[in-house]
Amino acid sequence: MFVSKYSASGNDFVIFHTFKKIDRSALAMKLCDRFNGVGADGLITLLPHSEYDFQWQFYNSDGSEAEMCGNGSRAVAHYAYVNNLANKQMKFLTTAGVISAKVDGDIVESELTKPIILKEEFSEDGFDWILIDTGVPHLVTIVDDLNKFSIKLSRKLREKYNANVNFAMLKDKNLLVRTYERGVENETLACGTGMASCFLQANMKNLVGDNSKVYPKSKEELNLRIEDGKLFFKGRVKKVFDTTI
Repeated sequence: MFVSKYSASGNDFVIFHTFKKIDRSALAMKLCDRFNGVGADGLITLLPHSEYDFQWQFYNSDGSEAEMCGNGSRAVAHYAYVNNLANKQMKFLTTAGVISAKVDGDIVESELTKPIILKEEFSEDGFDWILIDTGVPHLVTIVDDLNKFSIKLSRKLREKYNANVNFAMLKDKNLLVRTYERGVENETLACGTGMASCFLQANMKNLVGDNSKVYPKSKEELNLRIEDGKLFFKGRVKKVFDTTI
């Protein structure tokens, strides 16, 4: 089988397209294995769709399916365009809903699904949190020092709320973000929907405007903006390599 490996803001994915929709959980674990496989945070499979350009199956590296992935949406849009599966502007179906994307060279902007506040602000373990769904659920806390990020605490809260966990800090009017991701079960270099959740919370608190730069652990620059209640997420993607398994 022919696959491509993509990186978007430090999130990496194995991507291929096919006509057959089957359970690929075991394949995801095999291909995402960083020692015996290709190595990635997730596997994305593109499938035909009668109404949209395509639909996807998204698997985390542990084989679990995820409704949405912001960085994955940008990587898969670029893959679809360069493989003639879609035009520069496209729509595709995810479990979380329909995603719109626009490709401009190696810069891709995705319109994320409508955000939903699942739980208003609350205090727990010494931090103030909000639970926001930007395609998948995210716990967000805004801190004055990103070194307050804790794997142990994140793992505890991830289990309790079945959500990704994000620590965000404001610096020079930009947001810096660290994220613990479900499915990977560790901190990742970047999480698109996590950055979107942090941006939304900072925007609601008037800490950032409707258009802001966000930097994940990978330090790559992303742009988040909100327009008419819609979240847009833009940044560079990179095709790392193609290979045959």
